[in-house]
Amino acid sequence: MAIKPDKFVLSIIAVLVVSYLFPDWGVQEDLIPINLITTIGVSLIFFFYGVKLSPSKLKEGLSNWKLHVLIQASTFVIFPFLVLLTKPLIATESQEIIWLAFFFLAALPSTVSSSVVMVSIAKGNIPSAIFNASISGLIGILLTPLWMGLFVDPAQSDFNFTDIYVKLIIQIILPVVFGMLLQRNLSDFVQKHSSKLTLFDKGIILLIIYKSFAESFSENLFSTVSVIDLSLLLLGVIVLFVCVFLITSYGSKLLGFNTEDQITAQFCGTKKSLVHGTVFSKILFGNMATLGIILLPLMLFHASQIMIISTIASRYARRPEAI
Repeated sequence: MAIKPDKFVLSIIAVLVVSYLFPDWGVQEDLIPINLITTIGVSLIFFFYGVKLSPSKLKEGLSNWKLHVLIQASTFVIFPFLVLLTKPLIATESQEIIWLAFFFLAALPSTVSSSVVMVSIAKGNIPSAIFNASISGLIGILLTPLWMGLFVDPAQSDFNFTDIYVKLIIQIILPVVFGMLLQRNLSDFVQKHSSKLTLFDKGIILLIIYKSFAESFSENLFSTVSVIDLSLLLLGVIVLFVCVFLITSYGSKLLGFNTEDQITAQFCGTKKSLVHGTVFSKILFGNMATLGIILLPLMLFHASQIMIISTIASRYARRPEAI
């Protein structure tokens, strides 16, 4: 079966081209106030995320605790541990930045929408997928900054836990809470305009990506990144994905999961959220010129995970017991 190119991935590529050709738009705030737009946009993204959080679906998925532990352990422990194993191999400052970018990828929560969609296509345990994808984003608000605080140099990035968690509370947690409180009033509106809200989410993410790479291009930070380097980065994210996929597969069999739960563990436990990644990078790293490089492995991972998981999901969907 032919794999159709993901439109969002193509949009990211287009944004990278624009950021290379017109970096001034992203650097000079007096031209376009991108920081203000994205700050408001991020809060709205998580406000509507709160509106879409279904308490009934979360309760429905609570009972399967072994599956939840495996998925969250994969997301927040196995991923970072695998990247930590490569830390002794780092010898130069440029390698340190790339390693930090990989560790940032590893410390992120799972993605929500694509995890649930792929589990649905593969005919896995959908309620547990919804539960874990939703909870992962909330856990990541606490754990991702803690993981990054171990390795980010505060002198270079103004990494301050108090400031970071204040920003996370204001820009993410409070909007989620308000969204949940207004769920009864706005749930119909969100369902009716879900496609438009998805476009809005992606638009804000593309703006953050544009600004990050525009600043990196203006500082000429990618001058040392060759095609070979990009190929090695892509190989690195694929190897990381395959390792975690095999570990979750083995863990699922060890715990005696049925096929539906195994699918959910593999699909939710191997995903990383581009939405959370771009938002967290904005909060954790501020206006660091290297932010574009920090986001590079995440974007490569996002593209590769979509292609790999969609292929696997189609194969699972064709299994005899799923028909």
